[in-house]
Amino acid sequence: MLQALKQLFGFGPKVDFKALVAQGAIILDVRSKGEYQSGHIKGSMNIPVDALNNQLSQLKDKNKPIITCCASGMRSAAAKNILKSNGYQTVYNGGSWASLKHQIQ
Repeated sequence: MLQALKQLFGFGPKVDFKALVAQGAIILDVRSKGEYQSGHIKGSMNIPVDALNNQLSQLKDKNKPIITCCASGMRSAAAKNILKSNGYQTVYNGGSWASLKHQIQ
């Protein structure tokens, strides 16, 4: 049970986000447009989690790695589950965008 919760919220094995980005992973920020405009990771894509199901067509390659992020990691965990349930193969919860930004620099 604990392991399942860790994986759900992205606290599983350590992921090298910097390497994933270097290999072309998409950083998907799932915060609101206003939150995104107040600060974000350069080059990231913004699709609010509540609009994700309707905008999946923006993520054309289901085999390309995707790293989700938000303010705290909760919405990005939900976004990861949405993507996985829609056939996206390699999805990681990057947690908070600020933390992820430091990890990939």
